[in-house]
Amino acid sequence: MESSLKNVLVVSCGFLLLFIAYGGLQNLQSSLYSAHGLGVATLSTVYASVLLSSMFLPPVLIKKCGCKWTIVGSMCCYVVFSLGNFHADWYTLIPTSILLGLGAAPLWSAQGTYLTIMGNLQAGKVGKPGKDVVNQYFGIFFLVFQSSGVWGNLISSLVFGKMSGQGSGVLAILLVAVFLESMEDKVQNEGETNSRPPPLWSTLLSTFMLFRDKRLCFLMFLPLYSGFQQGFLSGEYTKSYVTCALGIHFVGYVMICFSAMTALCSPLYGKLSKHTGRAALYVLGAAIHFSCIVVFLLWQPNPAQLPVFFILSGLWGMADAVWQTQNNALFGVLFEENKEPAFANYRLGEAIGFVIAFGYSSFLCVSTKLYILLGVLSLAVVGYGTVEYLESKAACKVLAAEEKNQVEEEEMKTEM
Repeated sequence: MESSLKNVLVVSCGFLLLFIAYGGLQNLQSSLYSAHGLGVATLSTVYASVLLSSMFLPPVLIKKCGCKWTIVGSMCCYVVFSLGNFHADWYTLIPTSILLGLGAAPLWSAQGTYLTIMGNLQAGKVGKPGKDVVNQYFGIFFLVFQSSGVWGNLISSLVFGKMSGQGSGVLAILLVAVFLESMEDKVQNEGETNSRPPPLWSTLLSTFMLFRDKRLCFLMFLPLYSGFQQGFLSGEYTKSYVTCALGIHFVGYVMICFSAMTALCSPLYGKLSKHTGRAALYVLGAAIHFSCIVVFLLWQPNPAQLPVFFILSGLWGMADAVWQTQNNALFGVLFEENKEPAFANYRLGEAIGFVIAFGYSSFLCVSTKLYILLGVLSLAVVGYGTVEYLESKAACKVLAAEEKNQVEEEEMKTEM
């Protein structure tokens, strides 16, 4: 097995083990700790900490510690949160949820940076376009990672107990720490040299400085929508549709269908992108979610229509696989020189989407939330289309300049 693919599988399996432990706890927070609003307060604290962390921590930690040890350290934050659940109270869950939120953004930013670098290195070795290999690696990652939703929801549905998966978080840390190759060692082995690192203040502010690139401004609607749509499915669809019509005991099984479809479609899209291009996949994802939103607006949930609940969650998962694989690959490819702040901004946008969706959950009716979701989806599509137009325009300019240089060289040879 090639070294880069081995590293991708190590990262993927590490995240799988970690989120088998964390996913079950996250799904059960509001129901397990409903007294005095502890569960809701815990989730709110996590999201607020993720926002704060996304603004500053990922570029600094990745530059100082490298991707591997940033992942390991961030995973430790998740395990500490799991330990806090052994004796759930305000003084254990709130501090550990802050720690979890602070570790979440560096964890995902380091993951995105690592897979992008591995993909580009492998592409250089085999002579393939970097974006194709990066897409493939993200497809593999989300195939493995999204299956954690299946196991986590099985734990929740079958009520094995809130601590039944917590040994897997420690295994995730050990797996990554022992078997994952350091990115810096990999780059050095491939013969690439690192330039002089930028000053700390520049690294600290790099997340905000990247907004000088207008492409990022347009693309920020993509992670924003990703947060909104995940929040809608896990919150509104499960509560207002599944629970009302079928009962709470069906929620886990419906979410298993969603996670399974996301996992199965992720590697498929990773391979398809090199044949169809990413734009076709974005059109597919947008069309599926647009159709589902229209159905949600018109549909009156009926227990007699049991397959429909699973079909809708499966379709939502098919489109979610587009956002997960293509968004990460897109940010890695377009901002190759600024991967750390780019992925930090991606997590920032996604966290903002989660926080807004979570914040208005109790105040707005379902139809209003669906119209908001439709509006954000429209903005995301327009923003993405604008960036594709700018990229094609820039590529045409480069091609024209190359042709001009070639003509001038030929004229010079003719004169000589």
